Amino acid sequence: MKPAHTIALAATVAALLAGAAQAQTVYRIVGPDGRVTFSDRPPEAAAKGSSVGHAGSAAAAGRSAGNQLGALPYALRQAATRYPVVLYSGDNCGPCVNGRNLLINRGIPFTERTVTTQEDLQAYQRLAGEATLPLLTIGSQQLKGFSDGEWSQYLDAAGYPGATQLPPGYQRPAPSPLVEPRAPVPSEAQPAEAAPAATPRAAPPAPPAPAPGTPSPSNPAGIIF
Repeated sequence: MKPAHTIALAATVAALLAGAAQAQTVYRIVGPDGRVTFSDRPPEAAAKGSSVGHAGSAAAAGRSAGNQLGALPYALRQAATRYPVVLYSGDNCGPCVNGRNLLINRGIPFTERTVTTQEDLQAYQRLAGEATLPLLTIGSQQLKGFSDGEWSQYLDAAGYPGATQLPPGYQRPAPSPLVEPRAPVPSEAQPAEAAPAATPRAAPPAPPAPAPGTPSPSNPAGIIF
């Protein structure tokens, strides 16, 4: 298992905040999916004034996700809060389907980001460092390619139960694109036909990762988060 790639944004964010601090207050907003954005408006105002038209649905989705998280059993809620699970998938990706089924059958609360457009692919390559799918993140850990044994080991180490404990009526969040589509810009001229987006390739089955750390009864692989 390769170590997780780290996206170095600290310098850029610091520079943006330093410049903005002289003119106005900048708010750090953490979305329900864990993504961080910055705005010159408070979180509530930013949600109400969204220009892309998705503010109402996004706010409702955030409230729904928060309500469902609060309804989870204590141990499952603790794991989902400390080490949220995100699946990055694509179209016509058999390993992505296998990975999704593993999470669903085990009762793992997770969010899914789809990589289908050129913008999605560019953002995904910045995140993962390559264009293979699927990618599973558990907290800060990145698991590239599907491996039933490896994914299960990391979920065990993160404290997720081995069998589903989801309450009756739990609804899994619908998959959403990695990059939110931009609002169309009215124009009299017809835009040139866009080139087809590159399709990320499915990663081959990942080999078993070496077991770092010290094994224990609850974490026989000795995985360290």
